[in-house]
Amino acid sequence: MMKISIIIPVYNAEKYVSQAVESALQFEEVYEVILVEDKSPDNALEVCRHLSETYERVKLFQHPDKGNHGAGASRNLGIEKSTGDYIAFLDADDYYCSNRFDAERDLFKNEEVEGVYGAIGVHYYSEKAKEQYYKRFQDRLTTVYKQHAPEDVFPGLIGMRGSFGLFSLDGLTIRKSALPKIGEYFKTHLRLHQDSEFLFRLAYYLRLYPGIINAAVAMRGVHEDNRITKVDSGKIKPASTRVLLWSEVNNWAQNETSISDDIKHHIERVYRSFVIANTPSKLKKWGMILKYFFTDYKSIRSGLYNINFRKELF
Repeated sequence: MMKISIIIPVYNAEKYVSQAVESALQFEEVYEVILVEDKSPDNALEVCRHLSETYERVKLFQHPDKGNHGAGASRNLGIEKSTGDYIAFLDADDYYCSNRFDAERDLFKNEEVEGVYGAIGVHYYSEKAKEQYYKRFQDRLTTVYKQHAPEDVFPGLIGMRGSFGLFSLDGLTIRKSALPKIGEYFKTHLRLHQDSEFLFRLAYYLRLYPGIINAAVAMRGVHEDNRITKVDSGKIKPASTRVLLWSEVNNWAQNETSISDDIKHHIERVYRSFVIANTPSKLKKWGMILKYFFTDYKSIRSGLYNINFRKELF
Protein backbone atom coordinates (compact mmCIF):
# COMPACT_ATOMS: atom_id res chain seq x y z
CA MET A 1 0.00 0.00 0.00
CA MET A 2 1.11 3.55 -0.71
CA LYS A 3 2.40 5.58 2.24
CA ILE A 4 1.54 9.22 1.55
CA SER A 5 2.63 12.19 3.66
CA ILE A 6 0.20 15.11 3.43
CA ILE A 7 1.81 18.48 4.11
CA ILE A 8 -0.43 21.32 5.30
CA PRO A 9 1.04 24.77 6.07
CA VAL A 10 -1.23 26.48 8.57
CA TYR A 11 -1.62 30.23 8.91
CA ASN A 12 -4.74 32.06 10.08
CA ALA A 13 -6.90 29.03 9.28
CA GLU A 14 -8.57 28.02 12.53
CA LYS A 15 -11.97 27.89 10.78
CA TYR A 16 -10.86 25.53 8.04
CA VAL A 17 -7.92 23.35 9.07
CA SER A 18 -10.03 20.64 10.75
CA GLN A 19 -11.94 20.06 7.51
CA ALA A 20 -8.66 19.88 5.57
CA VAL A 21 -7.16 17.33 7.95
CA GLU A 22 -10.25 15.14 8.11
CA SER A 23 -10.55 15.17 4.31
CA ALA A 24 -7.03 13.70 4.16
CA LEU A 25 -7.57 11.14 6.90
CA GLN A 26 -10.38 9.45 4.95
CA PHE A 27 -7.75 7.64 2.85
CA GLU A 28 -5.97 4.56 4.19
CA GLU A 29 -3.01 5.43 1.93
CA VAL A 30 -2.42 8.59 3.97
CA TYR A 31 0.38 7.56 6.30
CA GLU A 32 0.62 10.90 8.07
CA VAL A 33 -0.75 14.43 7.98
CA ILE A 34 1.95 16.98 8.79
CA LEU A 35 0.72 20.33 10.06
CA VAL A 36 3.29 23.14 10.05
CA GLU A 37 1.85 26.00 12.07
CA ASP A 38 3.35 29.32 10.99
CA LYS A 39 2.70 31.64 13.97
CA SER A 40 -0.92 32.33 13.15
CA PRO A 41 -2.59 35.44 14.60
CA ASP A 42 -5.77 33.45 15.26
CA ASN A 43 -6.38 30.30 17.31
CA ALA A 44 -5.02 27.94 14.65
CA LEU A 45 -2.22 26.61 16.87
CA GLU A 46 -4.68 25.37 19.49
CA VAL A 47 -6.84 23.77 16.81
CA CYS A 48 -3.77 22.03 15.40
CA ARG A 49 -2.79 20.79 18.85
CA HIS A 50 -6.25 19.35 19.33
CA LEU A 51 -6.07 17.60 15.95
CA SER A 52 -2.65 16.09 16.72
CA GLU A 53 -3.93 14.83 20.08
CA THR A 54 -7.12 13.42 18.57
CA TYR A 55 -5.68 11.65 15.51
CA GLU A 56 -2.64 9.39 15.70
CA ARG A 57 -1.66 10.10 12.09
CA VAL A 58 -1.60 13.90 12.57
CA LYS A 59 1.77 15.42 13.48
CA LEU A 60 2.26 19.06 14.45
CA PHE A 61 5.42 21.09 13.87
CA GLN A 62 6.45 24.73 14.12
CA HIS A 63 9.57 26.46 12.86
CA PRO A 64 12.52 26.19 15.28
CA ASP A 65 12.11 29.84 16.36
CA LYS A 66 8.31 29.45 16.39
CA GLY A 67 8.16 32.42 14.03
CA ASN A 68 6.30 33.22 10.83
CA HIS A 69 8.23 32.17 7.71
CA GLY A 70 5.58 31.80 5.02
CA ALA A 71 3.96 28.92 3.15
CA GLY A 72 7.09 27.98 1.19
CA ALA A 73 9.30 27.58 4.25
CA SER A 74 6.49 25.71 6.02
CA ARG A 75 6.14 23.26 3.12
CA ASN A 76 9.92 22.79 3.08
CA LEU A 77 9.87 21.94 6.78
CA GLY A 78 7.00 19.54 6.18
CA ILE A 79 8.95 17.76 3.44
CA GLU A 80 11.96 17.44 5.78
CA LYS A 81 9.81 15.96 8.55
CA SER A 82 7.88 13.58 6.28
CA THR A 83 8.46 9.84 6.51
CA GLY A 84 6.13 8.57 3.78
CA ASP A 85 7.16 7.34 0.33
CA TYR A 86 5.00 9.96 -1.43
CA ILE A 87 4.35 13.65 -0.82
CA ALA A 88 1.05 15.44 -1.36
CA PHE A 89 0.11 18.99 -0.45
CA LEU A 90 -3.03 20.60 0.87
CA ASP A 91 -3.70 24.20 1.84
CA ALA A 92 -5.32 24.57 5.25
CA ASP A 93 -8.48 26.18 3.81
CA ASP A 94 -8.88 23.59 1.02
CA TYR A 95 -9.97 19.95 1.15
CA TYR A 96 -9.70 16.67 -0.73
CA CYS A 97 -12.50 14.94 -2.62
CA SER A 98 -13.20 11.23 -2.21
CA ASN A 99 -11.46 10.41 -5.53
CA ARG A 100 -8.21 12.18 -4.57
CA PHE A 101 -5.86 9.20 -4.94
CA ASP A 102 -7.85 6.96 -7.30
CA ALA A 103 -5.49 7.54 -10.24
CA GLU A 104 -2.34 7.44 -8.12
CA ARG A 105 -3.02 3.91 -6.88
CA ASP A 106 -2.52 2.56 -10.39
CA LEU A 107 -0.13 5.06 -11.94
CA PHE A 108 2.55 4.80 -9.25
CA LYS A 109 2.85 1.05 -9.87
CA ASN A 110 4.98 2.19 -12.81
CA GLU A 111 8.41 3.15 -11.46
CA GLU A 112 8.83 5.70 -14.26
CA VAL A 113 6.00 7.80 -12.81
CA GLU A 114 7.56 10.41 -10.53
CA GLY A 115 4.50 12.59 -10.04
CA VAL A 116 0.77 12.68 -10.76
CA TYR A 117 -1.43 15.77 -11.11
CA GLY A 118 -5.19 16.18 -11.09
CA ALA A 119 -7.93 18.79 -11.42
CA ILE A 120 -8.95 21.25 -8.71
CA GLY A 121 -12.46 22.61 -8.19
CA VAL A 122 -13.73 25.72 -6.39
CA HIS A 123 -15.73 25.99 -3.16
CA TYR A 124 -17.01 29.36 -1.95
CA TYR A 125 -17.26 29.55 1.82
CA SER A 126 -19.75 32.41 1.74
CA GLU A 127 -21.98 34.32 -0.63
CA LYS A 128 -19.84 37.39 -0.01
CA ALA A 129 -16.74 35.51 -1.16
CA LYS A 130 -18.61 34.32 -4.24
CA GLU A 131 -19.73 37.85 -5.07
CA GLN A 132 -16.18 39.14 -4.69
CA TYR A 133 -14.29 36.43 -6.53
CA TYR A 134 -16.65 34.56 -8.84
CA LYS A 135 -15.39 36.60 -11.79
CA ARG A 136 -11.86 35.41 -11.05
CA PHE A 137 -12.47 31.72 -10.19
CA GLN A 138 -16.02 31.01 -11.45
CA ASP A 139 -16.87 27.29 -11.09
CA ARG A 140 -14.30 26.01 -13.56
CA LEU A 141 -11.68 23.39 -12.91
CA THR A 142 -8.02 24.24 -12.55
CA THR A 143 -6.67 21.52 -14.80
CA VAL A 144 -4.54 20.50 -17.74
CA TYR A 145 -7.12 20.14 -20.49
CA LYS A 146 -5.85 17.03 -22.31
CA GLN A 147 -3.68 14.00 -21.69
CA HIS A 148 -0.03 14.93 -22.30
CA ALA A 149 3.24 13.04 -22.22
CA PRO A 150 5.60 14.00 -19.36
CA GLU A 151 8.05 15.72 -21.72
CA ASP A 152 5.29 18.13 -22.80
CA VAL A 153 4.27 19.25 -19.31
CA PHE A 154 7.01 21.81 -18.70
CA PRO A 155 6.71 23.60 -22.09
CA GLY A 156 2.95 23.47 -21.65
CA LEU A 157 3.00 25.11 -18.22
CA ILE A 158 5.20 27.98 -19.44
CA GLY A 159 2.91 28.70 -22.38
CA MET A 160 4.59 26.98 -25.31
CA ARG A 161 1.76 24.53 -26.07
CA GLY A 162 -1.15 26.89 -26.68
CA SER A 163 -4.20 26.28 -24.47
CA PHE A 164 -2.52 23.78 -22.16
CA GLY A 165 -4.03 24.63 -18.78
CA LEU A 166 -2.37 24.23 -15.40
CA PHE A 167 -2.56 22.31 -12.15
CA SER A 168 -2.15 23.20 -8.48
CA LEU A 169 -0.32 21.77 -5.48
CA ASP A 170 -3.55 20.38 -3.99
CA GLY A 171 -3.85 17.97 -6.93
CA LEU A 172 -0.19 16.93 -7.03
CA THR A 173 1.38 13.76 -5.62
CA ILE A 174 5.15 13.23 -5.84
CA ARG A 175 7.35 10.20 -5.37
CA LYS A 176 9.58 11.38 -2.53
CA SER A 177 12.68 9.62 -3.82
CA ALA A 178 12.52 11.80 -6.97
CA LEU A 179 12.45 15.14 -5.14
CA PRO A 180 16.26 15.56 -4.80
CA LYS A 181 16.39 15.95 -8.61
CA ILE A 182 14.95 19.46 -8.39
CA GLY A 183 17.53 20.77 -5.90
CA GLU A 184 16.07 23.45 -3.66
CA TYR A 185 12.42 22.87 -2.80
CA PHE A 186 10.26 26.00 -2.36
CA LYS A 187 12.21 29.24 -2.78
CA THR A 188 11.33 31.17 0.33
CA HIS A 189 12.57 34.59 -0.82
CA LEU A 190 9.69 34.85 -3.29
CA ARG A 191 6.87 36.83 -1.71
CA LEU A 192 4.18 35.11 -3.74
CA HIS A 193 3.97 32.42 -6.42
CA GLN A 194 6.47 30.14 -4.69
CA ASP A 195 4.21 27.27 -5.70
CA SER A 196 4.23 28.28 -9.39
CA GLU A 197 8.04 28.45 -9.47
CA PHE A 198 8.27 25.09 -7.70
CA LEU A 199 5.84 23.49 -10.17
CA PHE A 200 7.82 24.78 -13.17
CA ARG A 201 11.04 23.20 -11.95
CA LEU A 202 9.24 20.04 -10.87
CA ALA A 203 7.73 19.66 -14.34
CA TYR A 204 11.15 20.14 -15.94
CA TYR A 205 13.13 17.68 -13.81
CA LEU A 206 10.50 15.03 -13.04
CA ARG A 207 8.25 12.84 -15.16
CA LEU A 208 4.73 14.01 -14.30
CA TYR A 209 1.65 12.16 -15.52
CA PRO A 210 -2.01 13.21 -15.68
CA GLY A 211 -4.35 11.58 -13.18
CA ILE A 212 -8.00 12.64 -13.06
CA ILE A 213 -8.21 15.86 -15.07
CA ASN A 214 -11.91 15.96 -15.93
CA ALA A 215 -13.26 16.07 -12.36
CA ALA A 216 -12.03 17.75 -9.18
CA VAL A 217 -9.83 15.69 -6.85
CA ALA A 218 -9.60 18.59 -4.38
CA MET A 219 -11.43 21.84 -3.76
CA ARG A 220 -9.90 25.29 -3.48
CA GLY A 221 -11.61 27.13 -0.64
CA VAL A 222 -12.36 30.75 -1.52
CA HIS A 223 -13.13 33.20 1.28
CA GLU A 224 -12.59 36.87 2.01
CA ASP A 225 -9.21 36.29 3.67
CA ASN A 226 -7.50 34.26 0.93
CA ARG A 227 -3.95 35.47 0.37
CA ILE A 228 -4.12 35.14 -3.40
CA THR A 229 -7.56 36.74 -3.68
CA LYS A 230 -6.22 39.77 -1.83
CA VAL A 231 -3.66 40.11 -4.59
CA ASP A 232 -6.35 40.01 -7.23
CA SER A 233 -8.56 42.46 -5.35
CA GLY A 234 -5.94 45.19 -5.76
CA LYS A 235 -4.23 45.26 -2.36
CA ILE A 236 -1.06 44.03 -4.03
CA LYS A 237 -0.28 44.82 -7.67
CA PRO A 238 -0.21 41.43 -9.47
CA ALA A 239 2.25 42.47 -12.19
CA SER A 240 4.91 43.42 -9.64
CA THR A 241 4.86 40.02 -7.92
CA ARG A 242 4.95 38.22 -11.27
CA VAL A 243 7.98 40.21 -12.35
CA LEU A 244 9.75 38.70 -9.35
CA LEU A 245 8.46 35.23 -10.20
CA TRP A 246 9.52 35.35 -13.84
CA SER A 247 12.82 36.96 -12.96
CA GLU A 248 13.49 33.91 -10.78
CA VAL A 249 12.35 31.50 -13.50
CA ASN A 250 14.43 33.33 -16.12
CA ASN A 251 17.56 33.29 -13.95
CA TRP A 252 17.13 29.58 -13.31
CA ALA A 253 16.52 28.77 -16.98
CA GLN A 254 19.48 30.79 -18.25
CA ASN A 255 21.78 28.94 -15.85
CA GLU A 256 20.37 25.47 -16.53
CA THR A 257 22.59 24.08 -19.30
CA SER A 258 20.17 21.30 -20.26
CA ILE A 259 17.37 23.71 -21.22
CA SER A 260 17.16 24.37 -24.96
CA ASP A 261 17.74 27.84 -26.38
CA ASP A 262 14.20 28.16 -27.71
CA ILE A 263 12.75 27.51 -24.24
CA LYS A 264 15.20 29.95 -22.66
CA HIS A 265 14.25 32.57 -25.22
CA HIS A 266 10.54 32.02 -24.59
CA ILE A 267 10.97 32.38 -20.82
CA GLU A 268 12.98 35.56 -21.32
CA ARG A 269 10.17 36.99 -23.46
CA VAL A 270 7.55 36.16 -20.81
CA TYR A 271 9.71 37.91 -18.24
CA ARG A 272 10.03 40.94 -20.51
CA SER A 273 6.28 41.11 -20.97
CA PHE A 274 5.76 41.34 -17.21
CA VAL A 275 8.47 43.97 -16.88
CA ILE A 276 6.75 46.03 -19.57
CA ALA A 277 3.33 45.51 -17.97
CA ASN A 278 4.69 46.70 -14.62
CA THR A 279 6.29 49.86 -16.05
CA PRO A 280 4.18 52.84 -14.90
CA SER A 281 5.36 55.32 -17.52
CA LYS A 282 3.64 54.90 -20.90
CA LEU A 283 6.57 56.60 -22.63
CA LYS A 284 9.05 54.22 -21.03
CA LYS A 285 6.77 51.28 -21.74
CA TRP A 286 6.60 52.07 -25.46
CA GLY A 287 10.32 52.72 -25.48
CA MET A 288 10.91 49.20 -24.19
CA ILE A 289 8.51 47.74 -26.76
CA LEU A 290 10.31 49.55 -29.59
CA LYS A 291 13.66 48.42 -28.28
CA TYR A 292 12.58 44.78 -28.33
CA PHE A 293 10.91 45.26 -31.71
CA PHE A 294 14.27 46.09 -33.27
CA THR A 295 16.38 43.64 -31.24
CA ASP A 296 13.91 40.74 -31.08
CA TYR A 297 10.76 41.30 -33.13
CA LYS A 298 9.21 38.07 -31.86
CA SER A 299 9.02 39.59 -28.39
CA ILE A 300 6.20 41.86 -29.53
CA ARG A 301 4.18 38.90 -30.70
CA SER A 302 5.10 37.01 -27.53
CA GLY A 303 4.19 39.96 -25.35
CA LEU A 304 0.77 40.33 -26.96
CA TYR A 305 0.18 36.59 -26.61
CA ASN A 306 1.17 36.68 -22.96
CA ILE A 307 -1.63 39.12 -22.13
CA ASN A 308 -3.93 36.11 -22.44
CA PHE A 309 -1.32 33.65 -21.18
CA ARG A 310 -0.96 35.60 -17.91
CA LYS A 311 -4.72 35.55 -17.35
CA GLU A 312 -4.79 31.78 -17.71
CA LEU A 313 -1.71 31.06 -15.65
CA PHE A 314 -2.63 33.23 -12.69
